[in-house]
Amino acid sequence: MNPHEKPLILVTNDDGITAPGIRALIDMMNEIGDVYVVAPDSPQSGMGHAITINSTLFCEKIRIDDGPQKDREWACSGTPVDCVKLAITKILPRIPDICVSGINHGSNSSINVIYSGTMSAAVEAGIEGIPAIGFSLSDFSYSADFYAAKEFIQKIVRESIEKEMPKGMILNVNIPKLPKEQIKGIKACRQANAVWKESYDERKDPRGRSYYWLTGEFVNLDKGEDTDENALSEGYVSVVPIQYDMTAHHFISDLNQWDL
Repeated sequence: MNPHEKPLILVTNDDGITAPGIRALIDMMNEIGDVYVVAPDSPQSGMGHAITINSTLFCEKIRIDDGPQKDREWACSGTPVDCVKLAITKILPRIPDICVSGINHGSNSSINVIYSGTMSAAVEAGIEGIPAIGFSLSDFSYSADFYAAKEFIQKIVRESIEKEMPKGMILNVNIPKLPKEQIKGIKACRQANAVWKESYDERKDPRGRSYYWLTGEFVNLDKGEDTDENALSEGYVSVVPIQYDMTAHHFISDLNQWDL
């Protein structure tokens, strides 16, 4: 990046382009660089790394507020990953210096990173060699205070740009549900070993057909003090570096001993 020009920042999410979380993130990023927004036109939570291949995609310019990015926003009919792909190949004037996704309504710590559309958008940017960060707030309320962690969000983004993260590296940032003055700081962490104990609530529609609602309980199996779950419980913003290489490198030598 030319040190004399503002960084080009791609902003996306999975809650939809009108969600309060992304509007707050756009506002924060406007203070750092030139912002382009390509985000879903409707909620896409839990989409993971899904892409659209069996239907058409629409991506229309939209104006929601009068911020500096007002003429650089597009609403996409596809998934969060579709948004990043379209942004890079069709919309942005050049490869962005960083992609930020969020701020998500609800935590994406621990195992939730697998299901998260917010994080998958960031991972897609990482696949393209773009530094990327996913931001999530541990608060599902529509009136959640996304500005409580503004100082920390901007600090992480600025550091990520200045330090030039390695290619393929993505940061999963989670913010505790606390007032600004109670957030203690930032902790670099590992992903906690936790699971969802799930079940399906079976019900009947008016015609007597069964339908199902997914329910579940989040269970943290990890008592380590270096995890994202522990950091959040202690009032810190957690930062977990992740990558899209899912190879279990430590098992390759064992696998070579199998009678294959």
